[in-house]
Amino acid sequence: MFDVYVPAVVLLPFVSFLVALGAGQYLPKRGALSGIAATGGSLLLSLLLAVSVAGGQAYNETLYVWAAGEQFTLTFGALIDPLSALMLVIVSLVALLVHVFSLGYMNDEGEVGLPRYYAGLGLFTASMLGFVVADNLLMAFMFFELVGLCSYLLIGFHFREPGPPSAAKKAFLVTRFGDYFFLVGVVAVFATFGTAAFAGEGSFPALAEAALNGSGEAVWTPGGLDAQTWFTVVGLLVLGGVVGKSAQFPLHTWLPDAMEGPTPVSALIHAATMVAAGVYLVARMYGFYVLTPTTLAVIAFVGGFTALFAATMGVVKDELKQVLAYSTISQYGYMMLALGAGGYVAAVFHLTTHAFFKALLFLGAGSVIIAMHHNEDMWDMGGLRSKLPVTYYTFLAGSLALAGIFPFAGFWSKDEVLYEALVHGLNDPLLLGGYVMGLLAVPVTAFYTFRMVFLTFHGEPRSETARSPESVRWNVKGPLSVLGTLAVVTGFINMVPVQKVLGLEGIDYLHRWLDNEWGGIAGLSSHHYAEVGPYSSAYLVGGEAGTVLVGAAVSLGLALTGLGIAWRLYDVPTPTEHTAALGGIKAVLYNNYYLDELQVWLAYRIEDVAGGADTVDQGIIDGVVNGVSSVSLAGGSRVRRIQTGLVSEYAAMLTLGLLALLVVLGLNGGWFL
Repeated sequence: MFDVYVPAVVLLPFVSFLVALGAGQYLPKRGALSGIAATGGSLLLSLLLAVSVAGGQAYNETLYVWAAGEQFTLTFGALIDPLSALMLVIVSLVALLVHVFSLGYMNDEGEVGLPRYYAGLGLFTASMLGFVVADNLLMAFMFFELVGLCSYLLIGFHFREPGPPSAAKKAFLVTRFGDYFFLVGVVAVFATFGTAAFAGEGSFPALAEAALNGSGEAVWTPGGLDAQTWFTVVGLLVLGGVVGKSAQFPLHTWLPDAMEGPTPVSALIHAATMVAAGVYLVARMYGFYVLTPTTLAVIAFVGGFTALFAATMGVVKDELKQVLAYSTISQYGYMMLALGAGGYVAAVFHLTTHAFFKALLFLGAGSVIIAMHHNEDMWDMGGLRSKLPVTYYTFLAGSLALAGIFPFAGFWSKDEVLYEALVHGLNDPLLLGGYVMGLLAVPVTAFYTFRMVFLTFHGEPRSETARSPESVRWNVKGPLSVLGTLAVVTGFINMVPVQKVLGLEGIDYLHRWLDNEWGGIAGLSSHHYAEVGPYSSAYLVGGEAGTVLVGAAVSLGLALTGLGIAWRLYDVPTPTEHTAALGGIKAVLYNNYYLDELQVWLAYRIEDVAGGADTVDQGIIDGVVNGVSSVSLAGGSRVRRIQTGLVSEYAAMLTLGLLALLVVLGLNGGWFL
């Protein structure tokens, strides 16, 4: 079954890409129906694979050998375990709903270039699914890059307009910068271990673990570095690609600009594909990362900082999708915080809930944009609650989940992230710093989320378009209803706080799933990661249950505080922009801390350095080489003149040379004797 189903999961969207690209202009809906059929098929097969894993089966096989050598072999293979099975379902489900939503957003709006659009969606989906099932790091890197290419094509879909091409190039170049480090990391993994496999006794995480505990053979390290230090370097190199793709500080600047792409594309990028790829990669090779405490600490601190840093910028944005873009950066910061703090399950949990409520919010924003005739400015909206009831209530569910309000999905996953950071951070100052930043981001997140809700849906209409918005059809309402339901119920798959407080067993389904309770591959389980990980837990007053209650109460209290402030300031008939009270700070936040300008300045400084190096190269290095060459050529041309080809002249020169030699020897006091 696996041999057929696994390739089919990836190939079905790829076939839809070929169909849309080659014959989309001749098909009904310009390739949309083939994309819906393909992603629907991938979803069905993904569910069957998940059921198979739950039945005790797993799959880790090489499908194709494309290069073989004495030192290592390069292969394509598939790895299906609880983590990849869960991710397959998430990606294919969100992709299917995005395809359906696109019927209302793209087709019904009369967009041109639809075959190109649906071809891009198909290739994007196939690339992400291929990345998820990859059984080795090199294969993952190849699909990782293909995901980046697809994002470039889709962000720049409206290439005739000035903004999208620039945004697409920015996304491509910024993420490529991180991917250079990733590529070096891949090479380092092969050089160190001779393999890049994720699973099995011969995988690089298993070899690294054996090398550190002294039970395996010594591995290669450059310059006599100890194994621990070198593994940290390798982990940080791969992390470069993660920081770029998952839009973590300082390589986050591409993501807000990516909103230039069509809204369904934004939903796919933010919820289930490109941005999720980085976090998934860390989770996929978590058996290696838990061996390097320094790398984990860096991941946690960067994640916590990014969560707070991005949240502050969302407070002042005026465009609906811009607010959601910064919320995505912030929420992936929480996932990185969890991974760095040893909360493997918490990170996967938040990745799952975020996929659904963030796809919901972007598609809800798309519904509002349709109704507003593609106006995204929240200050031109208002009063849409009664005009778009399905959109409003589903969007509200997603907002409550994003803000971490009980009992919506985001509350459970965000609470577990903060809990893991707290109990492990009490023994580690760097982790504790990440926890504090993540906690401070909670009220800020709730504030900007409900500022967005109140400005968009509450109060009185503030423009003529808001007074008479365009209605939306079933192909918009259907995906919103599905995702709205998931935003409410997904949190119940991992009721860890209830379990710890009340002692109820068996309600932590995701923990049990990722712990291979129903099936999996040895060495790829949350239990194993906890055993080899560097962290120990410490608790506040009241032990484990007390820490859970205090942490949840503080987090929920801060979220409600942020919501209350937003309600007090913006849930009024005619709201005003209270962020103006921030003064100069607002300008800094609105301009994203001027990091774009800083990156441009750094690019020009690098260009100046490169220009100076070029001058030295051409003027000094090339000058010396060219000078030696000129002297050699000049001398050769002079010597060449005596080569006339006349034997009589050569005999005369030999005679004269002999006479000169005799004269010299005679003058020096002797002959040969």
